[in-house]
Amino acid sequence: MKTCKLLVLVSLAALTLACGYGSKNYNTTPAAGAVPAISQLSPNSMTAGAAAFTMTVNGSNFGTKAVVNWNGTAQTANTTYVTGNQLMVVIPASMIANSGTVQVTVTNPATTGTGMYGNGGVMAETSSAMNFTIN
Repeated sequence: MKTCKLLVLVSLAALTLACGYGSKNYNTTPAAGAVPAISQLSPNSMTAGAAAFTMTVNGSNFGTKAVVNWNGTAQTANTTYVTGNQLMVVIPASMIANSGTVQVTVTNPATTGTGMYGNGGVMAETSSAMNFTIN
């Protein structure tokens, strides 16, 4: 009887390993996301020392959680999603106090996978920069 139980147990273990259940090698690397693109900033310049203003960023592939970056700093609290082609961002007066050129980009943030093994996520993607001039 013990021999029979041992044979059944060994057979089940062999079948389990042969079916691939012994080592789980699931690809959880996120896929590439949609790369946003900026086509226009409105306005595209301001006078140094001016008051805070709202800038409209037009383009394409903006995700619902897309964020405008001002010289590499995400304006998370100041960015408003309008459509997949338009975002609005409030630029505080402190950010335009001095003259110069600012790089404006848009980032679609990464999303985590929702599948049983974490599959289905996408990587963060950032647009090419567009210059904003502070005169």
